[in-house]
Amino acid sequence: MMSPSTRLSTRTDDGWSTTRFVVLGFGTAGYACADSLLQAGAEFVTVLDDRDTEALREKAQILETLGATIKLGPGSTAELPADVEIVVTSPGIPPHAPLLASAVERGIPVWSEIELAWRLRDPANAAPWLCVTGTNGKTTTVQMLTSILTAAGHRAVAAGNVGLPLLEAVMDPEPYDVIAVELSSYQLHFTDSMSAHSAAVLNIAPDHVDWHGSLDAYALAKGKIYENCQVACVYNVADPATERLVEDADVIEGCRAIGFTLGMPAISMVGLVEDLLVDRAFVEQRASSALELAGLKDITPAAPHNVANALAAAALARAFGVPATAVRDGLRVFRPDAHRIAHVADVAGVNYVDDSKATNPHAAQASLLAYEHVVWIAGGQAKGATFDELVIAAKDRLRGVVLLGQDKQVIAEALARHAPDVPTITVEATDTGAMQTVVGEATKLAQVGDTVLLAPGCASWDMFANYGARGDAFAEAVRRLGDH
Repeated sequence: MMSPSTRLSTRTDDGWSTTRFVVLGFGTAGYACADSLLQAGAEFVTVLDDRDTEALREKAQILETLGATIKLGPGSTAELPADVEIVVTSPGIPPHAPLLASAVERGIPVWSEIELAWRLRDPANAAPWLCVTGTNGKTTTVQMLTSILTAAGHRAVAAGNVGLPLLEAVMDPEPYDVIAVELSSYQLHFTDSMSAHSAAVLNIAPDHVDWHGSLDAYALAKGKIYENCQVACVYNVADPATERLVEDADVIEGCRAIGFTLGMPAISMVGLVEDLLVDRAFVEQRASSALELAGLKDITPAAPHNVANALAAAALARAFGVPATAVRDGLRVFRPDAHRIAHVADVAGVNYVDDSKATNPHAAQASLLAYEHVVWIAGGQAKGATFDELVIAAKDRLRGVVLLGQDKQVIAEALARHAPDVPTITVEATDTGAMQTVVGEATKLAQVGDTVLLAPGCASWDMFANYGARGDAFAEAVRRLGDH
């Protein structure tokens, strides 16, 4: 939270001062939006949130001293003020929420925090945006990209749905050279004027359908990242839906479609030649040759889906003009965040891996396919997802499965349909010691050379505070195995 004494300077626009804004939601994003509007010279800013906590009231006092009107508590969002001209919404609020539906019906523009950040950029000093979205891999790709950009000598930052809040990045008095922006489908839904330097959609799989209303609507929101793109629209050759989004986008003349693939790259793609990442998109002789960017040895871990992330990051970096040596150097020093296909330990010849961040079937499937023989630990809150496609793809790798959590039966039924011969153990316990039981059962199923993989395919909130706490519980249970 920025206090008045640390407020950042930014471009002011006479139009902001007289426009009447409503900010919907007063979490981290809502506070940042309201504060940024005030910094930009807006004099009529009203914040609405049905919650009323001591922490929110403390934040409200700060903004009220700067001229904002804050309305907290039940009923605060029941009605849109009659004189509102622009609504700025927080990312968690779905478009069918009554206040947003009312704004759309009345023809009042609705902006995401991303739309606001784009409009608040100082045109004279604005850093280009390299944007990434997708169902899985966004954070890792953006962090890889930032590492590559930094290795090339740029003042770069990861922002948006990861790292620094994007509003802070664009309003920093010392401008960045370039910003690597992670964007969720929530953020993109109400973003319309953004014009990324280059953008990537990593993959499209069922997720957040309840928020968007349908898979098509979810995909369309993802595709908005390509609108008005300037230099390169990066797509996943293995996921035709991402290429269709490029084909449907209205881009700046001269913007190119650039594919990334785990196979041999065609012209205007980056991909693999044996154990090398190569570029056939941003080299003059791409019709007949490819430029080496890095080796698989430079990527940690070199699981297929992580290599795909690296290729997408490399494509965006190359679109920005980064030399090949910086791609290699940036990937070589990069290490993913905790709970993303993280090696925990080898115990009695068995590899234990924590991919608690695999919170949907698409992510879990990618993780499973990275290992030859797997004892899979799965379950939690499935969020309406199905697991048939995952089980069909991974059944020949499964040594066994241990299930836990609220929707374990959904996975058990998919296994019964498509992999009935795979040993499956269901753990009913939900207390703090449940993970110890789960790991113990998985260890009984594992053979020397196998991987015991926590890739739940589900959210964690039924049993754990978050996916990190779930991964920590797994790692602690594995460590106790090693103590015996």
